[in-house]
Amino acid sequence: MGISLTTTTLRPPRVLSKSKLLSFRQCPKRLWLEIYRPELAEPSSATTSSFTVGRQVGEVARRLFDPKGTGVVIDPQAEGVAAAVARTQTLLLGSAPIFEAGFEAGGARAFADVLLPVRKRGKTVWRMVEVKSATVVKNHYREDAAIQATVARAAGLALESIAVAYVDKTWVYPGGGDYRGLFLEEDVSEDAFGAAATVGIWVKEALAVVRLAEEPHRATGAHCSSPYACGFSGYCNSKTPQAEYPVAWLPRIQTKALKAAIERDAIIDLRHVPDDLLNAKQLRVKTHTLSGKAYFGAERAATALNTHQLPAYFLDFETVSFAVPIWRGTRPYQQLPFQFSVHRVTRAGKLEAESFLDLSGNDPRRALAESLILACGDRGPIFVYSSFEAARIRDLAKKYPKLKPALRALCGRLVDLLPIAEKHYYHPSQQGSWSIKQVLPAVAPDLRYDALSGVKDGSMAMAAFVEAIAPETAPKRHEQIRQELIAYCGLDTLAMVWVWEFLSGGPRTGL
Repeated sequence: MGISLTTTTLRPPRVLSKSKLLSFRQCPKRLWLEIYRPELAEPSSATTSSFTVGRQVGEVARRLFDPKGTGVVIDPQAEGVAAAVARTQTLLLGSAPIFEAGFEAGGARAFADVLLPVRKRGKTVWRMVEVKSATVVKNHYREDAAIQATVARAAGLALESIAVAYVDKTWVYPGGGDYRGLFLEEDVSEDAFGAAATVGIWVKEALAVVRLAEEPHRATGAHCSSPYACGFSGYCNSKTPQAEYPVAWLPRIQTKALKAAIERDAIIDLRHVPDDLLNAKQLRVKTHTLSGKAYFGAERAATALNTHQLPAYFLDFETVSFAVPIWRGTRPYQQLPFQFSVHRVTRAGKLEAESFLDLSGNDPRRALAESLILACGDRGPIFVYSSFEAARIRDLAKKYPKLKPALRALCGRLVDLLPIAEKHYYHPSQQGSWSIKQVLPAVAPDLRYDALSGVKDGSMAMAAFVEAIAPETAPKRHEQIRQELIAYCGLDTLAMVWVWEFLSGGPRTGL
């Protein structure tokens, strides 16, 4: 095992938590850094968001698995880990559900989401449930369950079965706080119980890693983002040679031949990728990235766009998706629009703007749909950037039958700018991406998302919306969020106007 220069004098832990073992399974270096150099991890908004969602799902799970409210919740952070593990043993003498039951054995420690008593042959045995906010049972959840079961059984728990509870994305919330049916369960007892020896090997190998005085060497790769994004990626990348033109800039690396060549030859730079393995779009990215010159099929782009007459509209939605639905008739993780921005170019070339934003906390979709129909008029192309808006309008049409004709008419007027940009334009600064945030600086350098205050992307918009509708959010902060969301969504549609005008071949507005 190669060794870096980073060293530690801290005493290695004798017991590893389940999360640390899962970190080891992803990457031994990640485990070592989490213990000895946690300050090197970069905070991730996605990770923070996943923790928030996990807490919400966990709270609902407790109510569902303990409808009588007789269960006991252990809080390792408040009580201390050792006290929580000891208290678990006391609670096991009773017959009430236990949440966050702690077990320690064989150099590992685990806390179970749900532990339910089951009477069998006059004795109390236990059923364990691990609750996940995902909509499928992923492979690493099975490893998670194997660790839980192995540690609990080694600690003496009479564990009868273990299951993974996950969110049923087809379930429709009936309202009134009734979340029965939110979860599906998959029994994973056979695999989990059969993996005891394997888990023991993981623990032994992980403990060996944390006894190292220096961080283990591990090259960066696909494991840095699977199954979870690693907060140490920036640190690890800083320690390795960086390509001037990263191969990751190639769009949609999907063919087996290209993947195999990149892995076999350890290709990290576009210059070393064989041209004959690239499709037309990938070859264009490589050629123009290396030359530093933009590609622009101006005549063909203008032809594709100039068939659409003014007035023209430019539409963008912002949406929220709740793991635990809060509005009746909605599903887990359903994309629910709460905001739109429309920029309109009149026949005279005048640029106008209109928007909708509902931060009341009530289901905004009916009012949004009605406002959208009015904002888009009855004629003229409606430019969007991707198929996302079309899908949301179809959802609204299905939800509100009386509005369906008008909404379907809007769908018939949609024109997607993204494939036109992909086909006819590429600037090296795009780094293989045609997202509006990458194309905009190339065609309008003075108009930038990073100049916005607060909300700068879709995930931030979703988080801001959730914060705004929370009862505890102060009025001043609520208004600040409103202004940030209006500015962000408005920039999305203004950016489309700029891209449309650029690709059209000339000034068609006063921009």
